[in-house]
Amino acid sequence: MNRPYFIKIFLPSGDPDGLRTIEKSNWSGAGIVIPRAVMVEAKTRRELMRTGVYVLVGPPEESGLPRVYVGEGDPIKPRLEQHAAKKDFWTSCVAFTSKDENLNKAHVQYLESRLIALAAQAKRCVLDNGNAPTLPSLSEADVADAEGFLSEIMLCFPVLGVSVFTAAAPMPKSAKLLFINAKGIKAEGMETHDGFVVRTGSGAVKGEVPSCHAYLKELRAALISNGVLKPAVEGYAFAQDYVFPSPSTAAGVVQGRAANGRVDWKTKDGKTLKDLQESEAKE
Repeated sequence: MNRPYFIKIFLPSGDPDGLRTIEKSNWSGAGIVIPRAVMVEAKTRRELMRTGVYVLVGPPEESGLPRVYVGEGDPIKPRLEQHAAKKDFWTSCVAFTSKDENLNKAHVQYLESRLIALAAQAKRCVLDNGNAPTLPSLSEADVADAEGFLSEIMLCFPVLGVSVFTAAAPMPKSAKLLFINAKGIKAEGMETHDGFVVRTGSGAVKGEVPSCHAYLKELRAALISNGVLKPAVEGYAFAQDYVFPSPSTAAGVVQGRAANGRVDWKTKDGKTLKDLQESEAKE
């Protein structure tokens, strides 16, 4: 069950677009968000003098998917200095350490490996990591500690606008399923708090119409390349539940054209997503 918790975000410079620190209730971890433009000032932060795990995030590419690199440091600072000199794509860094300095090198190697695996599974970004590192050998107690730390940072990431590590959650039996039937393909999905989820086995047309937006073409190409869309008898089929940022993007990928998802996604009895949203707004 989801439980209420609070996250405290502090702005040391008073600039909402500047450096931010993160603390979560009932947790000894600490986070920091560093825009690349303030890396020089950030070097003096005590968080970077500790052992931790970090994520470099770049803006969405042509496919609409952000580029991400996951790393670890003991401490973090030298690694970020290297990335500032050698990696051009990233515009911000999100790092997590322990306030009581209980994280060691093996812990953060474990966290790095797990985060890379989660991002690869979710397929919501372009991973800049060349190879996925293997999990280090840890005792049962250390694995429990590392997994506990991981669960806490996974609660922080969405609040910071980082959703690339979260795959689509299982659909509840009470889900209001919506459908698209067009050009010989059938797709089904539902609206969630995280975005619009298209279900495994849903179809997508083989090609795009000439007027299809470039970003939809690039996104479809990326989803084919990373295995989300696989060849089927009619066009493509979704190999996993997949979260899109909006119902329109989902509908556009399914149909290979610009689409209004609020109109194209419909219930079995023909009600559009727009109808459902307007009906709920009146209740």
